[in-house]
Amino acid sequence: MKDIIQAITYHEHWEMYARLVLSAVFGFVIGLERTSRSKPAGIKTYTFVTVASTLLTLISIYSVERYSVPGHTMMDPMRLTAQIVSGLGFLGAGLIIQKGRSVKGLTSAAMIFFAGGIGIGVGAGYYGMTTFAMLLMYIVIVVGHRLEHNRMLPDQQTDDEEIR
Repeated sequence: MKDIIQAITYHEHWEMYARLVLSAVFGFVIGLERTSRSKPAGIKTYTFVTVASTLLTLISIYSVERYSVPGHTMMDPMRLTAQIVSGLGFLGAGLIIQKGRSVKGLTSAAMIFFAGGIGIGVGAGYYGMTTFAMLLMYIVIVVGHRLEHNRMLPDQQTDDEEIR
């Protein structure tokens, strides 16, 4: 137990914890938007996706330093992170529902993929780029929602409607 407390309080690890917290905040914001629209994946789902992606990215990056032989790095620090993308595809596919000729859940699946990307970006330490992407997509969500619900885009189908 003492080793765990020492590892948590070690000053060089604070950035890793900050990355996890930032990732949780971003996932929460994405999930809050989806919950407010009564979508199947909400706050907990998106927060889990972003934090898990960040955690796996951190483990992938820092395990190279921890487990490689000095001077002979044979590990790819982003190999584990690349596998996150496959898992996100699996989760996203579970959100897509097809009934006859109609399809629902495409936006939710895309947002799961995006949430994973946010987690990977934060885990890899790309704070500026990740924050910019988060803000950019938030603007897209707000503007897109207003346009779709004001019917300013004729003949456009949304995730809220069936695609035929």
